[in-house]
Amino acid sequence: MSTDDTFSADTSADADSQLAQADAALSQARERLSEAPAEVVVVNHVMGLYELGAIHLSASPPRLHEAALAIDAVACLVEGLGGRLGEESETLLTALSNIRLAFVQVKSSVGSDT
Repeated sequence: MSTDDTFSADTSADADSQLAQADAALSQARERLSEAPAEVVVVNHVMGLYELGAIHLSASPPRLHEAALAIDAVACLVEGLGGRLGEESETLLTALSNIRLAFVQVKSSVGSDT
């Protein structure tokens, strides 16, 4: 067996091992996710979208188009699902109102600077 053949076999074995580890990790993540109530997972995603909107608003210069998309996604979930989001529903509505207000303020300040 040549050096190239040995390297190829080692590389292939390493790749197979990494794929097996990734598959096992994915299976474990799916198992944990299946045990969590859906409302908890959805609320977590809403907060991620909220943070995404805030990051784009606080960029220099603000990325209003990207912020608007993230904020609109939050609104779709929060307003569309309402009370189905559980005890966090009111908090999420308040957060949505706050980030919408922040968007308007940032957009106004960007407009007045140009």
